Amino acid sequence: MTEVVYRLYETVDELSRVIENARSVPMSGSCMVPRDHLLDLLDDLRENLPDEVHAAGAIVEQRTEILEQAQAEAEQLTGRTREEADRLVASARRQREEVLGTARRQRDELLARAQAEAEAVLAQAEAEAEALLAEAQAHHEALLADAQAQQAEIIAAAQVEHERLVTETEVYRGAVSRSDELGAQTVAEVNRMRAEVDEYVDTRLADFGTTLERMLRSVEKARETLREP
Repeated sequence: MTEVVYRLYETVDELSRVIENARSVPMSGSCMVPRDHLLDLLDDLRENLPDEVHAAGAIVEQRTEILEQAQAEAEQLTGRTREEADRLVASARRQREEVLGTARRQRDELLARAQAEAEAVLAQAEAEAEALLAEAQAHHEALLADAQAQQAEIIAAAQVEHERLVTETEVYRGAVSRSDELGAQTVAEVNRMRAEVDEYVDTRLADFGTTLERMLRSVEKARETLREP
């Protein structure tokens, strides 16, 4: 293995020397090399490649075959998968149509049954409403008749009460008139008695004043008598 590697390095070094010592082509970046010598070096390099490199080449070739085989199998699997998917989609669509058809039929049946029930309920409600309306009308008429009778009774009672109040009012007015007369007489009598009392008091006060004057003169005279020597 070491000799093989050493031989490879020698061949590579020889290739490098040939290229480095090659004559340049004027006006370009190319060079002129001996073709036969380079081909011999490349053949020698190829012959001295390790077995591992050849095995790697075989593996690369097998890898390509494996990849191609896997690609083919993948395409086959993709085709089968696509066919299965198409079959499943078609089956799902058929099931969807069946479910939708069943749902539509059930919906139509439910709508028809609901419509019939609604019409029956509406007819029953109309009948009950008419019965309630007739009963309410009869009750209204009865209440109206009762109210009219009570109104007549109340009006009659009010008329009687009005007549009684009118009578009592006349009596009250007579009593008020009599009271006014008695009040006037009382005021006159009070005024007369007050005048008599005032006159009596004035007379008594005048008499008392006269008596006081006499007493004062007597007292003054007595004082003068006491002051005489």
